[in-house]
Order: sequence, then structure tokens, then C-alpha cells
Amino acid sequence: MYYIIALIVILIDQVTKWIVDTSMEIGESILVIENVLYITSHRNQGAAFGILQGQMWFFYIITTIVIIGIIYYMEKEAKGDVLFATSLALILGGAVGNFIDRVFRGEVVDFVDTFIFGYNFAIFNVADAALCIGVGLLFIKMFQDERRKKETA
Repeated sequence: MYYIIALIVILIDQVTKWIVDTSMEIGESILVIENVLYITSHRNQGAAFGILQGQMWFFYIITTIVIIGIIYYMEKEAKGDVLFATSLALILGGAVGNFIDRVFRGEVVDFVDTFIFGYNFAIFNVADAALCIGVGLLFIKMFQDERRKKETA
């Protein structure tokens, strides 16, 4: 079931990127909610916030290791733990979604452009959102585990 979550993330990510890639010029922006949300066609050859631009081999190696690690943990450690498995599924879907872009496009398609409390946040995509949510859920799981450990000690 958790691989289905990852697959859904990958499909939504790739379909939305394909729509942006084929129907918008780079830099073109579509207003969704004034001063809050825009769809802006952007490309990124690096990681979050544009760091490590052009270091594709580094991303290929790291992403491959991460994907193998996530699958291992999903199979060996996360069985029966809904929160852990869900967080790993979201991270897996996000990692694979951006990996597909790097392999086939040589760059990642970003398009969600937000202004939060007047701050122009970095443009991101569905895979990035899934990664962030998955990591957030993983932190919650870790805090819960620590709390349980202290309660039983």
C-alpha cells in the first residue's frame, strides 16, 4: 500500500511538471491567488534553494543510495508502523520524482511559487512538497518514539 502512495506522488509530480514544461515558457507566471500563489515555470540544476548547481553525478549517487535505504527501511523497519511507512513513502515518491527529472531532463522542473507573509519562498514542485511533508512526519515519529521511551523508562 505504501508503494502506491509513492507511485501516486511520482505520477502527480511528473504530470504537473510535464504540463508546465510543455505549456509554459521558462519564467512565465500564472496568477492563482494574488500576492500568495503563482504557477511559475522555473528550472533547477541543483538541490533545494539552488545549491550545488550542475552537480548531477553527485545527485545521481546520493539519490540512488537514499532510494535503496528507504526501500530497505520500508521493508524491514516500517511494517506495521503507519506513520513511519507513510513518511518513507512520501520521501520515496519525492526522491524518485526529482530523480526522473535529473536523469531525463538534466534539470528539475519547479513551478509552485509562493509568497508567505510577504516572503517570496523558493519555487518548488510536488516532489519537493512530498519530501518536506515526509521528513516532517518522520520528525513527528521520532519525537513520539522518544516520548514513549521516556514514559516506559
